[in-house]
Amino acid sequence: MISPRIKDVARINRNVLPESTEPNFRFRYIDIGAVDSLGRVTIPDEEVNFSSAPSRARRLAPAGAVVVSTVRTYLRAIAAVPKTTVPLVFSTGFAVLEAGTQIDSRFLAHYCRSQTFIDEVVARSVGVSYPAINAVDIGNLPVALPDREEQRHIADFLDAETSRIDGLDASRSAQLNLLAERERAMLDLSFREARSRTQTRLKYLFSVRPRYGVLVPAFADDGVPFIRVNDLLDLEGRAERLRNIPSELSAQYARSIVQPGDLLMSVVGTLGRAAIAPASLAGANIARAVCSMRFMPDVEVQLVEAWLGTSSFRKQALVATSTDTAQPTLGMEDLGNFSLTWPSDPQERKRMVREIIRIQGSMRELSDKLERQKSVLAERRQALITAAVTGQIDVSTASGRGIED
Repeated sequence: MISPRIKDVARINRNVLPESTEPNFRFRYIDIGAVDSLGRVTIPDEEVNFSSAPSRARRLAPAGAVVVSTVRTYLRAIAAVPKTTVPLVFSTGFAVLEAGTQIDSRFLAHYCRSQTFIDEVVARSVGVSYPAINAVDIGNLPVALPDREEQRHIADFLDAETSRIDGLDASRSAQLNLLAERERAMLDLSFREARSRTQTRLKYLFSVRPRYGVLVPAFADDGVPFIRVNDLLDLEGRAERLRNIPSELSAQYARSIVQPGDLLMSVVGTLGRAAIAPASLAGANIARAVCSMRFMPDVEVQLVEAWLGTSSFRKQALVATSTDTAQPTLGMEDLGNFSLTWPSDPQERKRMVREIIRIQGSMRELSDKLERQKSVLAERRQALITAAVTGQIDVSTASGRGIED
């Protein structure tokens, strides 16, 4: 098995859109966030013109090429470019590799997803909070290369086995979605069956008006932790991995600096994703797509957070954003006028909090088990790819079976 360099067997960034590109040239733009750690590419529904596209939209990539993220390399945003009826243009945050005559394009895609390749990329990346590597360094990385026939055998094997693993992963994801629906139904029922119910507008529960966060962030290795929409999925778990913005920038948005107990909620795109700020994030700041709600001392914040997951909130959010032509965006005045129906008796509200904690704990226990299964599947997938492309297993006799256990 020979070990040439990537640049010896593949062309790197061969097609780049020049500034002289026709302004009306239309394509679909793929940024870093549209490629996940399993090599899936989310293609946007809308096409864009070159004249209105982001300045980073420059890398033309044909079907079958391999895109490798050169920024935030630990995210493993590496994928084979899918076939489409319209051109795909990737961010300059990717290196685009096109297989030459010595290497099968599918083998190249699997090799670039192997732990061997990823470890080399991460080791050569520079930077702490935003590690990056340049395309020249990627081109100099070695690639273990069997003959073409063996490459095809390996690619066939991995195509079949990773597809089977992906099917199992998809079923676990479907189960997680069903659990989330079950939790929402149980929360709806808790609010509907609460005793001594009364209706109030959110604005009468605030101690200060809700605040948007930082409009245009600038990231830094040190500074103030910065909370974005996706961070709300597991705020305490991600606390140590949040990106930072400069302290001077955070000071310009002093009104949105976080205090423990603030209820943080997404108000752009996915409305209602929420988390209560833990003490460990006191002094952090939030993105413009997140709002911070601070309540009066006698308000059970956990109850309000749970209400954000009910059909009552979703219906009001749908009405408030029904005229939005792009992604839904919830205004602070509209949010303050949302109507919350809950118990007037403080003791009944405390009882509801205990019931909601029980429901959420039960659902979390089940979802944690499914997430662990997904993690095992991802580890199995990664190990299988690495073993196959580096010759640690003979694909003519291996099957990759037994992963359901």
